[in-house]
Amino acid sequence: MAVHIPLSLYVHIPWCVQKCPYCDFNSHTLKGEVPERYYIDALLDDLRKDLNRFKGVSGRELHSIFIGGGTPSLMSPEEITRLLQGIEAQIPFDDDIEITMEANPGTVEADKFVAYRKAGVNRISIGVQSFDNQKLARLGRIHGADEAKRAANLAHEAGLNSFNLDLMHGLPDQTLEGALDDLKQAIALNPPHLSWYQLTIEPNTQYYSKPPTLPDDDDLWDIFEQGHKLLSDAGYVQYETSGYSKPGFQCRHNLNYWRFGDYLGIGCGAHGKVTLDNNTVQRTVKVKHPRGYLDPEKDYLSELHIVEADELPFEFFMNRFRLVESCPKADYPARTGLSLDTVETPLRHAIKEGLLTDTNTHWQVTEKGRLFLNDLLAGFINE
Repeated sequence: MAVHIPLSLYVHIPWCVQKCPYCDFNSHTLKGEVPERYYIDALLDDLRKDLNRFKGVSGRELHSIFIGGGTPSLMSPEEITRLLQGIEAQIPFDDDIEITMEANPGTVEADKFVAYRKAGVNRISIGVQSFDNQKLARLGRIHGADEAKRAANLAHEAGLNSFNLDLMHGLPDQTLEGALDDLKQAIALNPPHLSWYQLTIEPNTQYYSKPPTLPDDDDLWDIFEQGHKLLSDAGYVQYETSGYSKPGFQCRHNLNYWRFGDYLGIGCGAHGKVTLDNNTVQRTVKVKHPRGYLDPEKDYLSELHIVEADELPFEFFMNRFRLVESCPKADYPARTGLSLDTVETPLRHAIKEGLLTDTNTHWQVTEKGRLFLNDLLAGFINE
C-alpha cells in the first residue's frame, strides 16, 4: 500500500539574482523585489490542492522537505517560517523530518542561517561550485571563494543537523590540479555532506549555444578517480553517483528519490510523484513561469501523467541503480505493484554480463555495472 512508501515534499523558489550559463533549472532572473508574501500564499494553496487531488496522501507523514531553486535564500526567514508552519498545518511531519534549503553564498548574511534554523530548516545546501574566482566568474556565480568559505563556517556555527556543499568539476579549461585543489578546499571546510558532480552541457542554456572548452574524457576520468580517492581518504563515503557524506549524514530527501519513494512538488515547474492506493503511479508538473503560477485565474497544475505499467521497471531501476547500496528485491513489488516475473529476463541478462549480482534478497550493481550503467538500464526499456 502507498501509505508505507516514504513521502517527501519539494518546494521550488524560482528566482535568482542572475541566470548561470550552465543552468537548465526553472529559474528566472529577479527584477525588483521578491513577491514572497504572494508566492508563499500560492505555495500553501498549491499544497492544499495536491492533498485534495491525492486523497490518500493526507494520512501520511512527511519524511523530508527540500526547498530548492532558483535561490531560496533570497526569501526572508519570516516567510520561510510561515511556509513551514503552513505546510505542517496541512500535513504532519515525521518526528525526525529532514528540512533542507538551498543557499547561495552571495545571498547569505551572518544571521540568516540561524534564523532559517529557528524557522525549522535543519539542513542547508550551499551552492559553492568552485573556489577559483576566475572559474566562478565564468560560471556566472555572484559570489567569490571567500564568501563560499564564510558560508560554510556560518553553517557550522548555526547548529544545523547537517549541511552540504555543492561542488562541480570538469569546468571550462579546468586542469586536473585545479579540480583537485577545489576538492581539497571543500574537504578542508569539513562539511558533513558533499555533492561533487561533473558539469554537463544541457539544452536551453547559454553554454549549449556557445559551448566552452571542457576537459576531455581522459582528464575527466583522472579527475574522478583521484578525487574519489581524496574523498575516501578524508572519510567521505560515496552513496550515490555524485553524493558523498560522512557516516550518518546521507541526504534523506535524495535517498527517497533514488529509492523510488513518493514526493509532492509545489512551486513553479515543480515535479511530483505519488503512488495511489491501487499502486497507480502519477507524476505531476506545475506551471513553470512565476507570472502564470501566481495568476489566480489559473490552476497550478500543468501536467498530470499516469506512469504505465510497462514504463515502471525502467523508472524504478533508473533511480534505484544510482545508489551504491544494494537494492532489496522486496522494494520492486512494493514500489511498483508489479511482480518480480516482469523483470526476470533483463535481470538474468545483466547478471550474465557481470553488470549485476544477486542474492536471495538483494541486487547489487557491480563496478562494471557502474561503468556501463546505460547498458544495464537499457534492458528495462519497453520497446
